[in-house]
Amino acid sequence: MNVVVAGGHGQIALHLLRMLAERGDGAYGLVRDPDHAAELERIGARAVICDLEEQENLATCVADADAVVFAAGAGPDSGPERKRTVDLGGAVELVDAARVTGIRRYVMVSAMGASDPDAGGEKMRPYLEAKAEADQVLARSGLDFTIVRPGLLTDDPATGRVAAGPEVERGEIPRQDVAAVLLATLDHADAIGKMFNLIGGETPIEDAMRSL
Repeated sequence: MNVVVAGGHGQIALHLLRMLAERGDGAYGLVRDPDHAAELERIGARAVICDLEEQENLATCVADADAVVFAAGAGPDSGPERKRTVDLGGAVELVDAARVTGIRRYVMVSAMGASDPDAGGEKMRPYLEAKAEADQVLARSGLDFTIVRPGLLTDDPATGRVAAGPEVERGEIPRQDVAAVLLATLDHADAIGKMFNLIGGETPIEDAMRSL
């Protein structure tokens, strides 16, 4: 399986690309900065130079992919405008590119607070609003989507155990476990058409995906 990950230099994306490469899948990361290519190559992935904000048509960036994963983000220090152009605009552009190229499978990294942006406070609201709108566009796209809404991300060691579902309350989860869940959603047809919250828990990831 060839998988293209938007936001390929992000921490979750790097974990996912490494996992894909280690099991023999084609792992391609979209990156804006050519200097990031070497880091992707070190983990067995290939960098595709592609600026989500500047490139008008992303179809050439995802050609020959079997699935795409949107793991890009403007970052916590960016203003509301970049939240719109990256977290929303980039995700929508990737939806359009998937449609044009015939890619059916699309996995979105969203955020747990996207279910209620107003509850996130003034600082977080633009980010959560952008995520919520992007999720809605994908859910209505007709693609085989999965929307993953992780809680507070940490750099703790992976546990391989999570709590996943629409009613899961707020909590923390290691980035590496998020990446492992993304990988599992690509393998499980049960995850198609699902949107779920995700935090650390007691259920092995494979079992959690089967019970969605």
